[in-house]
Amino acid sequence: MGMFRSARATTQTRWLIGVGLPAVRFASITAIAIAAVSPTQAQRARVSINDGWKFHRGDPASASEDLRYEVLPELKLRPDGADFDAGVMDDSDTAVRKGILRSYILPSGNAFIRDPARRHVRPAGNPGGTVDYVKTGFDDAAWQSVTLPHDWAIAGPFIAKGPYGGMGRLPSWGPGWYRRTLTIPLADRGRSVFLDVDGAMSYATVWLNGKLVGGWPYGYNSWRLDLTPYIVPGGENQLAIRLDNPMESSRWYPGGGIYRNVWLTTADPVHVAQWGTKVTTSDVSAEKAQVALALTVENLANAGATIVADTAIYAIDAADRRLGGAVARIAPATISLTSGGTASASGTTTILNPRLWGPPPTQRPNRYVAVTTLRRAGRVIDTYETRFGVRALTFDPARGVIVNGEHVMLNGVNQHHDLGALGAAWNDRAAKRQLDMLADMGVNAIRMAHNPPAPELLDMTDRMGFLVMDEVFDVWERRKTPFDTHLIFKDWHEPDLRAMMRRDFNHPSVIMWSIGNEVGEQYGGRGAAVAREVMAIAKQEDSSRPVMGSMNVAAPGSDFASVFDAIALNYQGAGVRTKLPTFAGFRAKHPDKIIFSSESAAAYSSRGEYQFPVPGGISNPVRPGVGGDEATHQVSAYELFAADFGGSADRTWAAQDQNPTVAGEFVWTGFDYLGEPAPYYSSRSSYFGIIDLAGFPKDRFWLYKARWRPDVKFVHLLPHWNFAGREGQVTPVHAFTSADEAELFVNGKSQGRQKRAPFAYRFRWDYVRYEPGEIKVLTWKDGKPWADETVRTTGAPLRISAVADRTSIVNDGKDLAWVSVALNDTSGSFVPRDKRAIRFTIDGPGEIVATDNGDPTDFVAFPSTTRKLFNGRAIAIVRALPGKRGPIRVRVTADGLPDATVQIGSQSK
Repeated sequence: MGMFRSARATTQTRWLIGVGLPAVRFASITAIAIAAVSPTQAQRARVSINDGWKFHRGDPASASEDLRYEVLPELKLRPDGADFDAGVMDDSDTAVRKGILRSYILPSGNAFIRDPARRHVRPAGNPGGTVDYVKTGFDDAAWQSVTLPHDWAIAGPFIAKGPYGGMGRLPSWGPGWYRRTLTIPLADRGRSVFLDVDGAMSYATVWLNGKLVGGWPYGYNSWRLDLTPYIVPGGENQLAIRLDNPMESSRWYPGGGIYRNVWLTTADPVHVAQWGTKVTTSDVSAEKAQVALALTVENLANAGATIVADTAIYAIDAADRRLGGAVARIAPATISLTSGGTASASGTTTILNPRLWGPPPTQRPNRYVAVTTLRRAGRVIDTYETRFGVRALTFDPARGVIVNGEHVMLNGVNQHHDLGALGAAWNDRAAKRQLDMLADMGVNAIRMAHNPPAPELLDMTDRMGFLVMDEVFDVWERRKTPFDTHLIFKDWHEPDLRAMMRRDFNHPSVIMWSIGNEVGEQYGGRGAAVAREVMAIAKQEDSSRPVMGSMNVAAPGSDFASVFDAIALNYQGAGVRTKLPTFAGFRAKHPDKIIFSSESAAAYSSRGEYQFPVPGGISNPVRPGVGGDEATHQVSAYELFAADFGGSADRTWAAQDQNPTVAGEFVWTGFDYLGEPAPYYSSRSSYFGIIDLAGFPKDRFWLYKARWRPDVKFVHLLPHWNFAGREGQVTPVHAFTSADEAELFVNGKSQGRQKRAPFAYRFRWDYVRYEPGEIKVLTWKDGKPWADETVRTTGAPLRISAVADRTSIVNDGKDLAWVSVALNDTSGSFVPRDKRAIRFTIDGPGEIVATDNGDPTDFVAFPSTTRKLFNGRAIAIVRALPGKRGPIRVRVTADGLPDATVQIGSQSK
């Protein structure tokens, strides 16, 4: 983790959890090469408990107790797409509901409620204690054996009919149970034992040894429960977790199950509190930087305690390894704690010649780790590591985001949390693959849409140098779908917001917070009052970063817009709804705030699907026969089409470039994602992505790369040139490049040389008539040759090309390889229109986890090893069997073609 603030920022305010003594100030010293604390002295243990789970869908038929969090209103299914680009929703379903377990779960959030008078008292009793699934003696041998992270819905089958498109047509709703035994050593008697869950979808309830411990409703947040009162040291302890994801609870695919990592943390009763450090930096220069650390210590012992805390700081590499000795140290401070209370301490030090964190390619994402050690009577009782970065961050209304003195335009994308065919289940390799592809396109910023991400994703953005907009809520009090999180907002918005911000505070990649996305409160009523309430909580947690809500309808002069530190606009800046760009209107009303597009474009396309006629404008809505095919439910890949509320990249950039104070954009979206499949809600996945669900770039990828990486010499031609039956018909040709001149040739005949016009972002020859052969484009920049590309009419496919993205993978059951399949003709050229079925088989110590092709209309379940090509391409995702070594051979077969084989090594870490 890591965090630093602008040298111009105000002093960080520290907020304490619970009752404790006033803050203690550390002395400040600078030191070099101070010895590290020995790892053997550390008393804290954090162990993965992802293995060994049993899983079952549904509650026991014999259960006599109601296990719901609360009784929800009666569900009335609505037509698909009714929630898309939602406006005001009525609040009738926010009426008082009958509580079942609600009053028992609410106290789980007490640590994040600032006012002690508002914290919850748990009632007497043990709800659920009579249910078979929570009992230690229940036989779960017939249940499914699973390893976490686990998404129970991603295997399908898809729901072909009915109004389920918004949530991805996968059965993610309903109750599900997880059971696992925990062996707690007798030596842990007297220690604190915590269950740490990075994410579970949703309304989680936890029992240990038949006793209700607590839970957490919001499916995207990370949370902790104290298991200590329920643990039996020296034996096996039965853990049971029930989830109950509601129907109509999301506008996209939420996933189902415990879909992120789960940990067991043991510590001395006196320990650094959960997410109990905050690191900020100031006065940052090449010569030095001041580092401040705020520390919260928790005492769960039956008696008071006096401890000594000190912190050493080390430089670390991308693998978190320390680079030599300590570069600075915060001197020891004595802290006194009452039984059951907390206390805080803060201190500063100086790092000389700091290694600054900043975004590539002009800066490097260097990081540090602060190692905090607690001692009681000279004995180490806790060691806590905080990863952070040193950077100076400024938000200039006239220039935008400035990192370490350098202006950085936000070339960003929005990302939903699913990982395509793997679903919501977190996987390091799958997430890194996505980030690598985005970085290659020129992306330097990610917006987490619209919820807290997996903590490991922020570790990756820290290491890679992305700038992150961290977001917590999609709704507040007003709903977008009947059973979304508006149902719990009033009770849980403070714990949820504080939990996310404390968890993510120290990540250097996080440069801004979003507390809401297109919330219904924009429309009036008490919207501004709710915004101020949520904003106040966020500013209590962090005064060093800007806090905002993403707006899609709020007017520049509205009270709602005035609440936020920055103006984050979803499509409004480019003229959506008003038909005129509103960047200027917001600039006039808010001259002291940065302005950027938190969502831009919302373009639609299906990879490799070219439809005719091609309209002449720079941005067009999808209509039957113009951009959209009602028979196939595909959208044209000319990259000129967008949702009615959005616009093409071309339109978006023109609005930005005519308003040079705009700080940049987050495009909707980087990758296609499951659910929200507008404009065709009969499909499984979205059409918005610059990269499709399987990970194949659409043509739009090169349009963005040309803008965001203008020094890369390339030109990308579209469409392909395989249009048998269109001979003599108008078939426009477009070219994406950063060059400023281009000339197109069709079978050697020039179609004209063009110079780039003002506010034009592609070259286009709209009156080319199709004839088989080849099209070729030559480009120039500043009068010098730049790049060229030739696209030819291909012959029939003669062979299968299968390529793995990695030659070997680790046999830990987590590492993955992607095998990409295409068809080539006799010259080796890619055949772009083939949609025949292919089959994957595997030999050796591996398995095929999933297959996909990027087709949003494909309802074949992801685990299937038979998959149709979509416009000539498909993928298989391969995993090595845990602990097994040797070559893994993936064979690809298709009717009428010779087989192809690719080999991947399986090896130990």
